[in-house]
Amino acid sequence: MPGLPICLVGCGRWGALILRDLKSLGCEVSVVVQAEDSQQNARSLGADRVVASIKEIEVVSGFVIATPTATHRHVVESLLDRNVPIFVEKPITSDYESAARIADLAGDRVFVMDKWRYHSGILKLAEIAKSELLGPVKGLKTTRTQHGQPHMDVDSVWILLPHDLSIALEIFGYVPAAVHAVGSGTSKGLTELFSICGTSPWLVSEVSTRHSASRREVWLYCRDGVAYLDDSYSEEITISRGSTDTSIEKMPFSQEMPLLAELKAFINHIEGGPSPKSSAKEGAEVVRRIEQLRSIAMANF
Repeated sequence: MPGLPICLVGCGRWGALILRDLKSLGCEVSVVVQAEDSQQNARSLGADRVVASIKEIEVVSGFVIATPTATHRHVVESLLDRNVPIFVEKPITSDYESAARIADLAGDRVFVMDKWRYHSGILKLAEIAKSELLGPVKGLKTTRTQHGQPHMDVDSVWILLPHDLSIALEIFGYVPAAVHAVGSGTSKGLTELFSICGTSPWLVSEVSTRHSASRREVWLYCRDGVAYLDDSYSEEITISRGSTDTSIEKMPFSQEMPLLAELKAFINHIEGGPSPKSSAKEGAEVVRRIEQLRSIAMANF
């Protein structure tokens, strides 16, 4: 029996991982990609069909978009008349006007692939926050640094900051308002941004592609202690309750990969289940916050 027909648009470095996981979930995957090396890559990874144009795709239950950020608006808008669910890589677009338009036109069918909202460590932090295990939440601090980034269509902030704003969305339930930001970069765009959102609770974020080491850290500050995830591949949350209590607690969590988890949620939705996390409206709000923070930073650049 054929699997659920899914169309993957784009099959680069990240798209290849999406294809792998869609196939592992039993989907029948058609891949739309134009570059010859990407077509060969898709075939080698088990794509059921590889075509150069979306127009060649007739029967499909849902689309997954893994094209460069600058193309998201055009690709999503070109698929809206198909009237099937669309899962687009973050950010939904790179400008708030188009993101809000998509949310207005198809907010019930377009969802954003915010993989960190499916990371078991982030879900554990959200659980700690909701239960007030360490008392009321005061704030969140995130660090996301690396050396360089391969994307040529947008700068580092558009690639990295959506992750941290989506983490705030998962833990707080909303994206806090922009307060302040400073950054640095080159004539091609920002390479790092230090930002503050909200006041109670607050979000302090650092994103940079000028660091020699890759760091992915999330710190949840509460009245009675701190819980933190020290790496994306960590197996546990570390809890420190305060200066007078020197004990350290460890809280393990599931090791399911977040990409697989979010694709499961999308497939389940197509088959009649609940909507995936990160609606088009929420995705648009993330884009608006990035635009606001960038504007503040550029004014001080």
